[in-house]
Amino acid sequence: MHDPTDEEPSEDSGAEFDEGRYLYCLVAVGEGADDDAVAADGLDGATTELVRTGGVGAVVHTCESTYDSDNPRQVRRWLLAHQRVVDEAGEAFGTPIPFRFHTILPGDDGTVRQWLDEVRADARVHLDELSNRWEYRISLNLDEERLGDELAAEDEELRSLRARTEQADAGTSFLLEKQYDQQLRKRLREHRQELLEALRRRIAPHVERAEVLGRRRATLDGVDAAEQPAQRVAALARDAEVDALGAALDEVAANPGVEIEFTGPWPPYTFAPEFAAESPDDAEDPHDEGTR
Repeated sequence: MHDPTDEEPSEDSGAEFDEGRYLYCLVAVGEGADDDAVAADGLDGATTELVRTGGVGAVVHTCESTYDSDNPRQVRRWLLAHQRVVDEAGEAFGTPIPFRFHTILPGDDGTVRQWLDEVRADARVHLDELSNRWEYRISLNLDEERLGDELAAEDEELRSLRARTEQADAGTSFLLEKQYDQQLRKRLREHRQELLEALRRRIAPHVERAEVLGRRRATLDGVDAAEQPAQRVAALARDAEVDALGAALDEVAANPGVEIEFTGPWPPYTFAPEFAAESPDDAEDPHDEGTR
C-alpha cells in the first residue's frame, strides 16, 4: 500500500503503476448517503465508485494506466465522460470539488482513504464554502463590424482620418487607411474592455467570485477561427442569485452590438481549491470543450 504522503494525485502521462485510482471529484457524504448514487460510466466505460472516510468521499474508478492519446477526439470523449461523472456526483451529493481531467492517485482504495484523511479537514471547509454554489460561464461577444461602423461615426479622430483618406491621392490614402485601421482596432479593444468592466460591475452584487478567462471560442472540433473570440468570465454564484445574475447580464446585452452567452450551472472547476486541481497549464477543463 502506498503512503499518501509520498503519492500525490498526478497528471503525469509518463507515470507507471500496478494499480491506481482515477479521481473525478470530492463530495460531502452523510451517514445515510448511497455509495452507488453515481451510476454514470467513467472513462472508457469504467465503473465508478465512492471511496469515503469521515464525511468526505472521492468518486473514482480503478485504472492501471494513464489516459494519453494523440487523437483529439479520443481525448474529448474522455473529457465528456469525466464531466458526466462529476455532474452526476453534483446531483447526488451537492456541489462537488472537481478534479481536473487526468488526475490519478497510484494505489488502491486504502491509499485513497489515507489521502482523504490527510486532506479531510481542508476538504470539509471548502465543501461547506461551495455548498449550494455553482460555476456559471459568461461569454461577451461583440459584433465588431457593427461596432466599427458606430465608432467610426462617433469618434472624431476616426471621422477625420476617413475624410482625409477620401480626399488624398493613392499613396497617401494607403497610409491613412492603415492609420485608420489601427485606430479603429485600438478603439474596439478599448470598447471591449469598457464593456467587460461594466459586466463585472453589474454582476458583482450577485456573485461571490468572478474570474476573467482567456479569449477563445471552443467547439468539439477545436477552436472556431471563423468566429470572433469571446471575452469569457467564470462566476461562482448561489442558487438563489441566478435569476438576478441573468437580469444583470441582460442589461449588458442591451448595448448595441453585444451578445451575452450564459451557461451553467457547472461544478466549480475554476474555483476548486489547489489540493483538488491540477495546474491549468497542464490539464484541461471540460468546460473549454464547448459541451453545453
